[in-house]
Amino acid sequence: MTRAPLIAALLAASLLTAGCGGGTRDGASGGPSSSGGQPRAEVRVPDAGEPFDYQLGGAYPPPSGARTVVRDRTAAPAPGLYNICYVNAYQAQADAVDWWGAHHPGLLLRDAEGARVVDKDWDEPLLDISTAARRASLADVVGQWIDGCAAKGFDAVEADNLDSYLRSDGLLDRADATGFAVLIARRAHRAGLAIGQKNAAEMTGEHAAVGFDFAVAEECGRYDECAAYADAYADRVFVIEYRRPDFTATCRAWGRRLAVTLRDRDVVAAGEPGYADARC
Repeated sequence: MTRAPLIAALLAASLLTAGCGGGTRDGASGGPSSSGGQPRAEVRVPDAGEPFDYQLGGAYPPPSGARTVVRDRTAAPAPGLYNICYVNAYQAQADAVDWWGAHHPGLLLRDAEGARVVDKDWDEPLLDISTAARRASLADVVGQWIDGCAAKGFDAVEADNLDSYLRSDGLLDRADATGFAVLIARRAHRAGLAIGQKNAAEMTGEHAAVGFDFAVAEECGRYDECAAYADAYADRVFVIEYRRPDFTATCRAWGRRLAVTLRDRDVVAAGEPGYADARC
């Protein structure tokens, strides 16, 4: 992938501005972004509590009643629905490690011995967001994916693995994660997309400074974290539970306020073995 040096330079400058104390956003559409002072395209945020489907393992016709759908950036949006584009913003997909190694080897996080630092649960190397320069370079790579989501007609982007710094063996910290989030949030808004915080309930207090518009929370019912997201995002929260008892309990506690979906942990497409899907 060819980088755009001018965009990378502008993003680096934006990060320096953010480091001096970024402003907050009020969620209004259009006009200048109060977190960066730069004009952005029209952004439509999702409505609170609308039923949704989580289709990361493959696109299929949304179930009856779903108003929002989340699909991988390689898929097409679903006609007539609010569409959220999944982007793995902080880690390299397992099937894309060779691509990263060939095109951007210096942007993969490495330990003191030079070995890649890997999220062992998903076999995904972490991206190196440890410096402003690397964050700017990565924001250009991920930003091109975000622009691609906008070009396809998605309404928003879900930036996954915000909490990957917790799996970095101490090589990354929360400030690194936040600094990168600022860059990709601005990129999304300039492309006309809303952007969602993915997990990391402990970081909801920073949502306005970053520019997040909503949240996607895995198992917040199971871990008693839904209130943090609901309070930060005025109930614009998409909850995924992977165990039936947790789904039932989360529906009972939050189903009237938040959008709650049950999915199988591998989020396979409808019709595949193991597929599970339900809404409150």
